[in-house]
Amino acid sequence: MSLQDVTLARGGRVVLSQISLAIPQGSFVGVLGANGAGKTTLFHALLGLEPAVQGSMQINGQPVRRGHRAVGYMPQMRKLIGGQFTGWSMVASALHGQRWGLPWYGRAGRAAVDAALAAVDAQDLAQRPVATLSGGERQRLLLAQTLLDDPSVLLLDEPLASLDPARMRETVERIHTLARARSMTVLMSAHDINPLLGLMDHVLYLARGKALLGTVDEVITTKALTALYGAPVDVVRAGGRVFVVAEGGGSALQEHDCGGCGAHA
Repeated sequence: MSLQDVTLARGGRVVLSQISLAIPQGSFVGVLGANGAGKTTLFHALLGLEPAVQGSMQINGQPVRRGHRAVGYMPQMRKLIGGQFTGWSMVASALHGQRWGLPWYGRAGRAAVDAALAAVDAQDLAQRPVATLSGGERQRLLLAQTLLDDPSVLLLDEPLASLDPARMRETVERIHTLARARSMTVLMSAHDINPLLGLMDHVLYLARGKALLGTVDEVITTKALTALYGAPVDVVRAGGRVFVVAEGGGSALQEHDCGGCGAHA
């Protein structure tokens, strides 16, 4: 996946300006940044839903386009159909070209749904009503939907938002295992990055229209984030966590786990 001199805008406002980066195939990338930094806008652009103001974007060596089956997407908020719809029917609703109400999906479609459920260990949810499922169980079904077309890229927009800490880590580990087994590139945005630490390969940090891509040790530092924000920023590590704060005691911009880290970076 690559972006070359890409500028993205939303509602007439430039969100990301002249971004260039390359993400190796098979990488697990945590996408960070404050609300409004451009995380969702970036995902929409990679899906071909929002054209770039300038620049070029490629996935698997091909220009980004809408409806690319190589890209699986889990949106930030998804209204789930409840009632007596089963987990199997919910996953099947995302089959390419299918709509709710069709009684027959074909042998290949049924096999794809069964395989996707198995991939996320959700076979036991297949016949259960969606309305009775927990947040974590519903997230497993949403993840199964993204796998139906056997994508090489997954864009996951804050998939941990509604989960408790134990389910967060469990979900990230499941995604990490899937990504490794299938050599998928994963971009996962997160409000709480803690569960991703130790599993992601790179951090993509968005701020003030700019982007910084690198390892956690390269990106989550006082020097790097001060340069990115264009203002003094302090990275303070305490109690096994790291806080990114505005110099002078401003509110936290981002919080991370950092077991074993020193006092400052």
